[in-house]
Amino acid sequence: QVQLVESGGGLVQAGGSLRLSCAASGTIFSIYDMGWYRQAPGKQRELVASVSKGGSTNYADSVKGRFTISRDNAKNMVYLQMNSLEPEDTAVYYCNADILPSGTYFAYNIWGQGTQVTVSS
Repeated sequence: QVQLVESGGGLVQAGGSLRLSCAASGTIFSIYDMGWYRQAPGKQRELVASVSKGGSTNYADSVKGRFTISRDNAKNMVYLQMNSLEPEDTAVYYCNADILPSGTYFAYNIWGQGTQVTVSS
């Protein structure tokens, strides 16, 4: 069974930094796009950043210049470095990936369980 597990969330003061990590585990043949989403209370889940297998990145306008997404294909991991954090960044952050399991022909989309990020003013 393939799963995603996030780590690195926590409480930080405004202006601080956090680094989120997400590890994909299981019998994986290939991982295509990977990304981070977030959901604040009372709001819809939104894309924060994504990275293709080849390394092309995409960011939400609200985090451009502050957040950096990266991945390690050898370790099946994706990271989100978050700098200059603002109270508006407070949310549950979810890892997401399109994964092709070994022995199958179809990739499917998987979510992690989420990790809380709280930024105090």
